[in-house]
Amino acid sequence: MDVDPLLTAVVAGLIGLVLGVFGMLAFNLSERQRRETVDVAEPTLPDGAAEVLSVVGRAFIVVDGTDGVVRASPGAYAFGLVRGHTVVHEQLRELAGRVRRDGVIEERQMELPRGPLGQGTVVMAIRVAPLGEEYILLLADDRTEIARTEAVRNDFVANVSHELKTPVGAISLLAEAVESSPDDEAAVRRFAKRMQKESARLAALVQDIIELSRLQGTDVVLAGAAVDINHAIADAVDRSRLPAESKNITLVVGGRVEAPVYGDAGQLVTVFRNLIDNAIRYSPENTQVGIGLRAADGLVMVSVSDQGDGMSPADQERVFERFYRVDAARSRHTGGTGLGLSIVKHIVANHGGEVTLWSQTGKGSTFTVRLPQMENEQNDGGTVDGGRLHNVTSRENRGATA
Repeated sequence: MDVDPLLTAVVAGLIGLVLGVFGMLAFNLSERQRRETVDVAEPTLPDGAAEVLSVVGRAFIVVDGTDGVVRASPGAYAFGLVRGHTVVHEQLRELAGRVRRDGVIEERQMELPRGPLGQGTVVMAIRVAPLGEEYILLLADDRTEIARTEAVRNDFVANVSHELKTPVGAISLLAEAVESSPDDEAAVRRFAKRMQKESARLAALVQDIIELSRLQGTDVVLAGAAVDINHAIADAVDRSRLPAESKNITLVVGGRVEAPVYGDAGQLVTVFRNLIDNAIRYSPENTQVGIGLRAADGLVMVSVSDQGDGMSPADQERVFERFYRVDAARSRHTGGTGLGLSIVKHIVANHGGEVTLWSQTGKGSTFTVRLPQMENEQNDGGTVDGGRLHNVTSRENRGATA
């Protein structure tokens, strides 16, 4: 029996149409399932968590069940805690793992590398807690400066105890020696001379500690006045003549500045006297110490140069630290307390200036103090005890040299 060609064509068309419809439905179903899968996998935080974290004021990291970073603050990246979508430090990942396992909030203070290169570190107070059912929150508070301050304080107390114990112990031993040799006039004189030297050293150390403590409570802005640097230098030189003459060292002053500076005259005399005494202490006999003055670009600059042995780069980096001595044995012999340059730096900073050092082994050292000068009232339309601080904010950063 013959099949009608028209009927065959209609049947084939209907079959194709049905297959096309099924294919379209299958495609749409597949796309919907794919989108639903993606939507389920997208990390989401509990309601309100994102808003709270945005104002928490600390660096934070939110990690999922595999320690992948779901969200992190800019601070977490800046401190080097996160790189890409990974928590950098193994200690933090271990801490997050324990909290995930036990469900107990943990707190630690950790010293962590700042980055992949160099020796920089940060001290962070870390608090780790569960966030919802699937996330872990790490809060990080920068404690680097607090830790540094505590270390400086502890070092200062330890150093003061040690420095005071040395002369006190020496005086005690010398007193016993004098007591045991009452009939030996030469020994008594020798021991008495040593006691006098140790007493002077002890008095100088106590005075420097008192001075440093007093400086930390002085507000130069409120208590200052116009200071003639020429007079301050002359006063400091006059007070340093006796130790200079004992080593046949000539003090040479060159230059003069007309503009005054704003500050405390007594403290500035202390600055220059400490620098001159330091130069005398480390200079060979029969040499000279130069003190130069000049003004430029709104700054008054005073340089103190010696002809001593100079300092290595490592010593130059630490020379302004409290109790640091380039040569501890020599400093004890010459009577140095190790606080003089620390006092200098503190006073100059309180006056809005800076102190810098140039030194080279075998070629001596030069300390340069830069202070903002004052303008007279004709130039600046106002007065502060006869003048005003010159605006040298930008000029101080030019690194003017003396």
